[in-house]
Formats: sequence, structure tokens, C-alpha cells
Amino acid sequence: MVGIIGKKLGMTSIFNENGDNIPCTVIQAGPCVVTQLKNKDGKDGYNAVQLSYGERRLKSTNKPMAGHFKNANTTPKVFVAEFKNLRRYEGVENLKLGDTLDIGIFNVDEWVDVTGTSKGKGFQGTVKRFGVPIRQHKSEKTKRGIGNLGAWTPKRVDFRVPQSGKMGYHLRTEHNKQIIKVENDVSTVTPKGGLHNYGN
Repeated sequence: MVGIIGKKLGMTSIFNENGDNIPCTVIQAGPCVVTQLKNKDGKDGYNAVQLSYGERRLKSTNKPMAGHFKNANTTPKVFVAEFKNLRRYEGVENLKLGDTLDIGIFNVDEWVDVTGTSKGKGFQGTVKRFGVPIRQHKSEKTKRGIGNLGAWTPKRVDFRVPQSGKMGYHLRTEHNKQIIKVENDVSTVTPKGGLHNYGN
């Protein structure tokens, strides 16, 4: 698995050679620094590469992580992620602590998976959270309410009943996104389609 850390900048649209307007998402990815290498034959028991991204002030970093970044000869970073079995990258066998990976590992028309945290929406009702239909025949105060929660027996609420609660801020993955454009000068990669902010 080959991967890199980045952040979503926004959405745009690109016209292809046929004149079709393709919606896509712009992601600023990398450069990422290798801060740890794990080996299957060592104490870790598996092959993995730890990458870090984003600058953080030294006084905002705790001492264990500051020492961790110092061993990799790099400044403190904000995001740290681990990629297992990094095989497709050509120089993965020669990676060392402190090496940098950028969006050059991706190619146009390549298919990727994008993982991120969905937008947090706070405490929401059942209509917005689960799409429960609004009951128009009810009064204005209760037509967005959930209504009955279950039958007489068993005398408990089933866990599958949609109820109000916190919505969003979950880890979500969008599969099979085709890369439309890769811009090395500004470190942006543009996959096709939108990265939906799922509520649940």
C-alpha cells in the first residue's frame, strides 16, 4: 500500500478533452517525512513506514514526540500516520529516517482510496441524522420528533431504532477515486468526485 498525508483544500471542476465538466476535490498532500521504519524481523513484527506531515511548534510538542522527531532529523509535525506494506513505491527498500515523500508517487488516471474525518455537526435530531421523514399530520412542535420507539414487548428500545445524538466527526473512507490531475509545483492531487462528509 502506498500512501501520503494531506488536507482537503476544497472542490472545483475540470473540463476534459471531450468537453465534460468533471467535479473533483483538491487535496494538498505532502511533503511527508519518514519518522519511523518498522521491520517484520524486528520487535514490531510487521513492515510499515510512519509518515508525518504539517509543521508544529516545538513548545507545543510533548517531550516523547519531540525526541521521536529529533531521531528522524526533522522538526515536530502535526499529523502522524502509518502505512503498512509500502511496496509500490520504487525506493521503499532504501528509505531512511528523515527521507521525504511527495505526490510524485501518484500518477494521473490512478485509482486511490481517501480516508479522513467527516465534518462534525454536533447533537442533531433524527430527521437530519438518519433521514426520518417529517410527519406533517403532527403538530408543529412534534412533527420532527421520532415518535414511537418500539412495541409493548420486549420492554426495551432496540439498538437499531434511529434516535437523536452526536452526528459526524467519524473516520470515513472513500474508495476508488480516480486521479484527474497531479500538480507537483504546488503539491496538490485532484481525485474525481467529491469527498462526502458523511454524518454517521
